Amino acid sequence: MSSELSALVPVLFGHAAFQQLNAGCELGLFELLDSDGPLPAGTVAETLGLSRRSTDILLLGTTALGLTEVAGGGYRNGAPVAAVFRHGLWPVLRDIVQYQDRIAYLPATDYVESLRTGENVGIRHFPGTTRDLYSRLAAVPGLEELFYRGMHAWSQLSNPVLLAQHDLARARRVLDVGGGDAVNAVALARAHPSLRVTVLDRPGALEVARKTIAEAGLEDRVETCPADIFADPYPPGHDCVLFAHQLVIWSPEQNLALLRKAYDALEPEGRVLVFNAFTDDDRTGPLYAALDNVYFTTLPFRHSTIYRWADCEQWLRQAGFTDVGRTAASGWTPHGVVSGRRPA
Repeated sequence: MSSELSALVPVLFGHAAFQQLNAGCELGLFELLDSDGPLPAGTVAETLGLSRRSTDILLLGTTALGLTEVAGGGYRNGAPVAAVFRHGLWPVLRDIVQYQDRIAYLPATDYVESLRTGENVGIRHFPGTTRDLYSRLAAVPGLEELFYRGMHAWSQLSNPVLLAQHDLARARRVLDVGGGDAVNAVALARAHPSLRVTVLDRPGALEVARKTIAEAGLEDRVETCPADIFADPYPPGHDCVLFAHQLVIWSPEQNLALLRKAYDALEPEGRVLVFNAFTDDDRTGPLYAALDNVYFTTLPFRHSTIYRWADCEQWLRQAGFTDVGRTAASGWTPHGVVSGRRPA
């Protein structure tokens, strides 16, 4: 029985496991070991400015989790962290961990109450009276910037499956609905040199988007359009409409309404692409989506959730799209694209 019960350990102490990862990031442990490891505990303590007791506690936690490992009489980064540095993803992981720590972590304690009430109760941790996370972020200095850095990081990890879509290779103009900081719009423009992209979002989000576009030097091919994605008409002249990380925010009824607006805005034979994480059709996983749903349940909007592939495909058909299909990512995140065509 003890071997069966041991599977509960990472669940019972999941909050503590994250704190070991967060501490290693905040204190500079992983960067130190990447540049100078393996290092004995005493050298780690001296370099990080920690007591030997604190260092031993930290290294015990990170080593038990496989984030660090013992080698040559000292400590070095474990395989997962070493792979992050090897692939140049350390800034991405660091931003995601900071995002989880400062935005998602405390509201997760309201998960039970959110399930009971059907409301995003975790929003109470951010000042304001509105019922969505996005409008409250601006009230806390630096938090909106951190939010967009976190979203940017997630997009960097997951958007290779989007960039590889054959529909984009054939498209002329893409309307990126709710495109936020324009990270996906810029990635699309870089991957497809003949493509033009319009980022449609609320004015506050587009301030960040214009900075992203300017830094990329793509003002000639990526433009912005301030609008309410539900209330305002979509600009014409696009043969592809993209919803990136959008349909996980809204209710099924709202998602169907958005897809119908996309249908009306598209040229005949135009395509719609829905890009975000999905859960398995049989609702058994994957683990990533199951755990990430704690965030969606407690924070963004009261209806936010990660939907099944089949749910999204059904909405596209209801909106009038044909040739509906799915493309799953091959990486460790459960992201993918559901696409459809507006008939001629």
